[in-house]
Amino acid sequence: MTFTKASEKLVIKPFWVNKEEPPSNKTEAAEDTISAASTQLHHRTENTHMKFIIIVGPQAVGKMTVGHELEKMTDLKLFHNHLTIELVQPFFDYGTPAGNRLVKLFRREMFEEFAKSDMYGVIFTWVWAFDQQADWDYVKETTAIFESKGVEVCMVELQADIEERLERNKSDHRLTHKATKRDIEWSEAHLKEAAHKFRLNSLDGEVTNENYIKINNTNLSAAETAKLIQQRFNL
Repeated sequence: MTFTKASEKLVIKPFWVNKEEPPSNKTEAAEDTISAASTQLHHRTENTHMKFIIIVGPQAVGKMTVGHELEKMTDLKLFHNHLTIELVQPFFDYGTPAGNRLVKLFRREMFEEFAKSDMYGVIFTWVWAFDQQADWDYVKETTAIFESKGVEVCMVELQADIEERLERNKSDHRLTHKATKRDIEWSEAHLKEAAHKFRLNSLDGEVTNENYIKINNTNLSAAETAKLIQQRFNL
């Protein structure tokens, strides 16, 4: 048999095309199979319905907790940043060259698989130092993986007072999911050091993405914050 192209889908031209009694049921079944395969191929090439939600903000602002609440409200799946950090940590500290390389490698592989999947969408959380060009480059590189597949990218920035973040740093939810934060003395010192060393929230007008929302969640629950995100992006 031969294949011909019609209206952007493959249609079988069976070998019995000029005979008097073509087995139409077999022809229709074959056409359905080819049409489904063509649709699936197109879907892998460009996923126009998927959403990539990236939630950024300083340590203990509530990114993961908000992500979990958003996951409950929608069909999105949460891929928070500590999933890869905690995976590598027993073998290589995240701050070492090997640890950094492996975390980035695992994340990129996951991103690429997400982008070509039939998932509704994925949430990723990350601490973005806005005064570091390398971080801007990383966000651009990461979002490009999804945008190249036609995925809609939505950016959420959270900010909260440092006093509130220090309280959240000790929450049971955070410590349950992030073993590397269970040394409270160390994690508090790290949080304060990062706040002093880097600018972990954007300036007004600095982020120009169309699909963007900035939320001060100091006095908001994780569920309330997630609801705002859901409404903003019609999730």
